[in-house]
Amino acid sequence: MDEAGERDEMNEPEPDVRRRRAAAWSAARRKLWTTPVESTVGESLGRLAELAGRGTAFTDPHELVDSYGGGPVAELERRVAELLGFPAAVFLPTGTMAQQVALRCWAGRTGSPVVALHPLAHPEVHENGALGAVTGLRTTHPTDEPRTPTAREVRDHPEPFGTLMLELPLRDAGFTLPTWAELVDVVDAARERDAVVHFDGARLWECAPHFGRGLPEIAGLADSVYVSFYKSLGGLSGAALAGPEDLVEEARVWLHRYGGLLFQQFPTALSALRGLALELPRLPSYVAHARVVAEGLRAGFEEAGVPWFRVHPETPHTHQFRVWLPYDPETLTAASVSLAETSDTVLFRRWFSPGAGGPPGVAATEVTVAAPGLAWTEADVREAVAAFLSHLP
Repeated sequence: MDEAGERDEMNEPEPDVRRRRAAAWSAARRKLWTTPVESTVGESLGRLAELAGRGTAFTDPHELVDSYGGGPVAELERRVAELLGFPAAVFLPTGTMAQQVALRCWAGRTGSPVVALHPLAHPEVHENGALGAVTGLRTTHPTDEPRTPTAREVRDHPEPFGTLMLELPLRDAGFTLPTWAELVDVVDAARERDAVVHFDGARLWECAPHFGRGLPEIAGLADSVYVSFYKSLGGLSGAALAGPEDLVEEARVWLHRYGGLLFQQFPTALSALRGLALELPRLPSYVAHARVVAEGLRAGFEEAGVPWFRVHPETPHTHQFRVWLPYDPETLTAASVSLAETSDTVLFRRWFSPGAGGPPGVAATEVTVAAPGLAWTEADVREAVAAFLSHLP
């Protein structure tokens, strides 16, 4: 799924339109990041075959495939637990399933079906009401401000709750993070209320530079953590839930009940192991360069005299951030495609409207800086901004 895929999955463009976009963005040689959904089936299969036969430090080509677990899946679980500093981890096919399993397990332990989270959190925005419909849990919101709740908001929230779920970073608020001191205070506030803390860490991998802490110290603030393998690590799909051994063992039971215990998942596990070995060490450089790109975008819009724009956060907290412009999303997406087709450059991809309650006449997009973007200077970004704007009416 691309950077706007979760938002637009119910409004997917016609196949011909999608194919044209994917072809333009995939063929362009200059881009800030690549996305696997722009690949053909043949290209993806070729990469997977190369991965399986390479015999590198992250996979043994002579390893037996998995059968309801084991093999590469078990190795992936071991590495995730080790990286996050937890006793155990379990692999699940989707993050939606991982979140539901984790939260219902904690509800059984705390005796409370109420989960405190942000209204922009993934279960509230991107899971079609699954948390309540499937698990029977109920949510409450300590704040509706576009940021992580504060310790005071958690401490003073009038409704009892058994679990506090924190999404790090908060994607739909612009991939934003609290400071380390703020995060510690929020967790402490939850503990004062005898609540457990679960991190939606789908993108936790790239949070370390912002916090100035290693992954075990960050994850160690929580009672459990969910991580994704495709959002930042370039895996095919899949997720893991890390936590205490008893929680993980119960999660395995629910994994089976949810229909997530697949017969074989070695292709997904191998792609995740590759991501941990190759992409995870590179993420700090992506985060650092995202700040260069963000500054180049601001300078480019100012030089072009754009009457209103926003780069949010001004200094990106991770290697992803948002850009806002005063045009409709269709016009901006068309300009993104036209730029790729005429100048071999991808600056932006899909744009979306702010939705209900948002200001009219503006659109936003999500920018990711990964390996291809490291070659871009601030001047390159300014030049690309001018070229992009030339495709607008």
